[in-house]
Amino acid sequence: MLRVENLTKIYDDGTIALKDVSFEVPDREFMVIIGLSGSGKSTLLRCINRLIEPTEGKIFWNDTDITAVEGDELRELRRHIGMIFQNFNLVYRSTVLKNVLSGRLGYVRPWNSLFNRWSKDDIERARAALERVGIPEKADNRADELSGGQQQRVGIARALMQEPTMMLADEPVASLDPVLAHSILGYLEQLNQEEGITILCSLHYLDLVQRYATNVIGLRDGEIVFEGDNVAIREMDDDRFKQIYGEEAVRLNVGPDEA
Repeated sequence: MLRVENLTKIYDDGTIALKDVSFEVPDREFMVIIGLSGSGKSTLLRCINRLIEPTEGKIFWNDTDITAVEGDELRELRRHIGMIFQNFNLVYRSTVLKNVLSGRLGYVRPWNSLFNRWSKDDIERARAALERVGIPEKADNRADELSGGQQQRVGIARALMQEPTMMLADEPVASLDPVLAHSILGYLEQLNQEEGITILCSLHYLDLVQRYATNVIGLRDGEIVFEGDNVAIREMDDDRFKQIYGEEAVRLNVGPDEA
């Protein structure tokens, strides 16, 4: 269980990115966070794994206060929280296999990874992760030789190397066409349903949210303005839609290539 209590983030320039945000995510959920750009989605995800330090509030995961842990305890906790980025965050001059192996950094001594000294078990695990996302044949390619969809699969494989029980996905399909978007979200759904990994994923497009989310929260200006399950998001009326996206928003059930 992930529990967020009264979370607030104010940046140094005075920007209030999150304001008194509270919600719960039961284990094995596929929770989607929706809202306009700048609504606080990315900040929220990054606060959960402490890539960004919250200003106020607490985040509990299985009764551990994530906001209170430091040092080795934080490193141990992060081992089991995978992160998937919108812009992939790969080392493009390195091979796909090396990029996937970097997901194992929390389990190995730093100098071993620095000199590319990986155990046979870790290499086999990395190849199995690439098999899991359908691109085992790309292991020896440079990351910059791959398409956008393939690069995001590498990002998922890298996250799998952490043996996560929760994955945070920050707009993982924002730069992909609709077919690739469904492919990537399909992998995440498979991990959620078959391996019980809790997914927190920020998305823009309601057709994707309706297809994949089990539960949804909507952010606007750093505050929660909507909470509901898959049925509620499918039945959302125009008034509720505009509460999240603004009075001038036009509701279109289209994919990213048509919006």
